[in-house]
Amino acid sequence: MVIKFTPVLSREDANHSVGFVLYQNDHFFKSRAFQSSLGTSRRILSANFGNMPGLDVEMSFKPTTVPNASFYDFACVSWNYTLNDWSTYGCSKVNHSKDGLQCLCNHTTNFAILMTFRRDFLYSESLNWITKLGCSMSVIGLGLTIIFQIVTRKLRKTLPTLLLVNLCTSLLISTLLFMLAVENSNQQLEKPKIKESNTIPPSDMHTEPDTGPCTAVTALLQFFLLGTFTWSTLYATHIFLMVRNVLAFTPQHFTAYTMVIGWGLPAIVVALSLGISYRPDNPLGYRQEEFCWLAALDFYRNFDFKQPLFWGFLIPVACMLIVNTLMLMHFAVATSKTDPNLNSTRHDSMTKKILRSFSLAVVLSLSWILGYLLLITHDKTTYTVLNIIFCILTTTQGLQIFILFTARTAIVKRKISSGLKAVSSVDIPLHSKKYILRQGKQSEEVESYTELDNGLSTAISTSLSLRTLSRS
Repeated sequence: MVIKFTPVLSREDANHSVGFVLYQNDHFFKSRAFQSSLGTSRRILSANFGNMPGLDVEMSFKPTTVPNASFYDFACVSWNYTLNDWSTYGCSKVNHSKDGLQCLCNHTTNFAILMTFRRDFLYSESLNWITKLGCSMSVIGLGLTIIFQIVTRKLRKTLPTLLLVNLCTSLLISTLLFMLAVENSNQQLEKPKIKESNTIPPSDMHTEPDTGPCTAVTALLQFFLLGTFTWSTLYATHIFLMVRNVLAFTPQHFTAYTMVIGWGLPAIVVALSLGISYRPDNPLGYRQEEFCWLAALDFYRNFDFKQPLFWGFLIPVACMLIVNTLMLMHFAVATSKTDPNLNSTRHDSMTKKILRSFSLAVVLSLSWILGYLLLITHDKTTYTVLNIIFCILTTTQGLQIFILFTARTAIVKRKISSGLKAVSSVDIPLHSKKYILRQGKQSEEVESYTELDNGLSTAISTSLSLRTLSRS
């Protein structure tokens, strides 16, 4: 820190007293206008020059280095005992460069420079081709599954069509949001310019006000992902009641109850998340800046249990995954019992039972359990392997549902079989001609041939004519 004093009026025969006090912290200068959250050291300089009039004080400071953040702006201030707070009265910015920040004040009192910083953002790379390919196949598979379930709903009266259609719809929309809008379109890439105005910042951490659709994308992605798990849990509950022979028929108001729970529960969680953590002037309390998803890390890039990702997504999903896992275990035990009336071999029977359990595990989104294992895994090799498996299983979940719940159904197999029979039984038009030779003319009858196209028909006709003439 460098201080220069420039007296406007000076008297050579005058005696002046000079006093300095350097406070190592701001415990005696608690401000209401400026809030500090970074824990940086804040020193206060007090200067007293007696009754020397017309004194200008020029001060130069070096910016404080803050990890994971860049210098954003500053304000030259002095302590106002009337307001009992910092004030910019009589102080102004002179210059700012890499070497230091300069302030000029026209009076002597307790001086300080209030600096504000902006977090350094590490923007994620674009989705790789594996993720894009898996999500694209899932979108197609989910769309076909929804159409199939709706068109053939009357032929499958005992199957929970409503639950599966809503689950696929929620998963389809969340997959599309992840593919097309998860990357923040309003990235803060440019280095901020220091403002010329000498204005006290509200805090030492600067956050840009909310602009762009990133917050809306985050809320929609949270809603539809929670909706996917909610509908999967309702599906698991329905299967459990069917296995227990409790649900012999669809109860009254079943559709209304499931719709309220399936879409109402995610809406409540999203509303609470936004109401508790979102502010228009500080959107990063709810979402991340690097990409459009729930906030998870603190300023020092450590996982924070106070952030909405933990209590607004991980906890609700963990509860539903536990319920789904228990339902799957009960289903596997119930269906593994030997049926004395079963006519198939033991090998085929066991294969079908395993396939049923696997199909239920897919629709219950149990692959997300790997995501929780990633949070507690510290070994790099294990983390990489789990991450690859998790990525493949989650991005292709829609394709798996299509294969297991649409392509392998008896209805689709019958349609494919009847289609193949129809193709094989199509009558191909036959064209025949006769050539007869009598006394130097055509005398033999030539067998008919099949005309596949006009050009080939002409070639075959010419060949047969030449062969007949050569025979005679």
